[in-house]
Amino acid sequence: MKGMRYGVPIGAGYLAVSFALGIMIRKQVGFSALAAALTSALAVASAGEYAGFTVIAANAPYVEMVIAMLVINARYLLMSTALSQKLPEKMAFFHRFFVAHFVTDEIFGVASSDLIPEGKLNPFVIYGMGAVAVPCWAIGTGIGVLAGNILPADIARALSVCLYGMFIAIIIPPAKRNKVIAAFIAIAFLCSYGASVLPYLSALSEGTRIIILTVALSLIAALLFPVKDEEDAASPEKEVTAK
Repeated sequence: MKGMRYGVPIGAGYLAVSFALGIMIRKQVGFSALAAALTSALAVASAGEYAGFTVIAANAPYVEMVIAMLVINARYLLMSTALSQKLPEKMAFFHRFFVAHFVTDEIFGVASSDLIPEGKLNPFVIYGMGAVAVPCWAIGTGIGVLAGNILPADIARALSVCLYGMFIAIIIPPAKRNKVIAAFIAIAFLCSYGASVLPYLSALSEGTRIIILTVALSLIAALLFPVKDEEDAASPEKEVTAK
């Protein structure tokens, strides 16, 4: 019940965002409402689903879709690793498996917050959040597809822009806190446009361009501006060396 209470605001947000995703799916891919809802229920990944449906719309091979999903959803590996520190040591494997399935940005944010003390994460809290949030995500996607079938084409195209509002909401807060992130977001915009018009690169599918840009820019940022561990940054030896 505690997890379901935490999941209510998450599910409300998911309904709005997934509705816009469903509009995009209907417009670019042509999935039925049931197929789109089932995909959202099993994938549970906003940016990953957007990339996956983009690859489908481009008629790209399955290998390209797998690589795109691994790259774009790689953050969940880090989230699951961090979340494992809150799990009891003797938790059964099947619980760990299903907890990992329900890890999203928002559920991870609640699960890793001060609401849940270290080593005290009951898997049923995650299940409670997922029981509310995931159906909202799936239902919103299906409703978006249905709305795309009913609404006039101009309105459907206008509503599909709402999905980009989600991505803006994701990138603006960290960009305001970190100038490096803000700079690389701007660079990513320019590189994405350049890749769509430059010779050779423009001939590649959109999914392949997404993979190349994501890996390349992330690698450059990690090499030039590595994120320091909090303990290292706060240690006396580091402070003395810096001085």
